[in-house]
Amino acid sequence: MSDITRLRAFVVDTARLLQTQSDEAAILAYLKPKLEDLIRHDDWLPEAYATTTNSRYRQYLLYADPLDRFSIVSFVWGPGQGTPIHDHRVWGLVGVLRGEEISVSYERHADGSLRGTAPERLKAGQVATVSPGIGDIHAISNGLPDASSISIHVYGGNIGRIRRAVYDAETGAISDFISGYSNDTVPNLWPGHEA
Repeated sequence: MSDITRLRAFVVDTARLLQTQSDEAAILAYLKPKLEDLIRHDDWLPEAYATTTNSRYRQYLLYADPLDRFSIVSFVWGPGQGTPIHDHRVWGLVGVLRGEEISVSYERHADGSLRGTAPERLKAGQVATVSPGIGDIHAISNGLPDASSISIHVYGGNIGRIRRAVYDAETGAISDFISGYSNDTVPNLWPGHEA
């Protein structure tokens, strides 16, 4: 069994920050080193939220703030798995816990077309930021051809409930979606205090 003390501490730090801070730049600046510290240690993620399937990547909810101010999610990528081009509509941090990810950011032009940037490889321990203000459209894929990768994402809302968009790579056409989650239960952040 994993000791999720580190995750609990991260949840508490984030909740305390969001009680008094609403400036996005300040939130990202404060949380980025906190997430870097969390993913520096690979001893806290329960195995149930670290498994993948052959069909598609998994998006496991680890914590959702009851006021929808933030959520924490583990993404588990099997070999060859990735997302379509999508946006978030809220600020976010992506930290690689295990393996590697490849992220391609996209700029949307006035005519609706998309232009991708050079792929960025994120390795274990690295954190990237996204938001509508600094660049919100991207696609992520597993950077390892023969192993799974896991990243921990922190969003400025309950990302599984937010109506977002996927983009057609050729035409830039938009389709709405709500991602939901792969799990029905979340980790107990207070083990030993079960009812």
